[in-house]
Amino acid sequence: MADSSFDVVSKVDRQEADNALNQAAKEISQRFDFKNTGTTIEWKGELGVEITSSTEDRAKAALEVFREKIVKRGLSLKAFDAGEPRISGKEIKINGTFKAGISADQAKKLSKLIRDEGPKSIKTQVMGDELRITSKSRDDLQAVQALIRDADLDFATQFVNYR
Repeated sequence: MADSSFDVVSKVDRQEADNALNQAAKEISQRFDFKNTGTTIEWKGELGVEITSSTEDRAKAALEVFREKIVKRGLSLKAFDAGEPRISGKEIKINGTFKAGISADQAKKLSKLIRDEGPKSIKTQVMGDELRITSKSRDDLQAVQALIRDADLDFATQFVNYR
């Protein structure tokens, strides 16, 4: 019987992130506490977000609104990294980025976790920004998925190419 496998990836659903940003922008434009503060939220590049406001507390409040929308859209907050508020002219700006891909260090950490706590028949292989998990037993693969879901990792994970 051939080995079964799946890949562990860390990707952001761009459409869901776009929906979260649009919902946050709409809420910011309609809420009374954001009136006349010039608060905006918009994309900067492929995975970057910029929040602009006239006051620091309104910029932080807009960031919280955006984080709420991210969670409601089913994305992990571990995939979004927000910077500190900074002054740019008369405005306060907060830049944030969505992280995609598993780094080599994260892949090593994940492999060690699986080797130490997972079933012994599991093999791991780093493939670029993905981690391939293989085994003869599909039950072992499902056990590894449960182990990864329960682990307190500092990055978001998804499972793809289950075969």
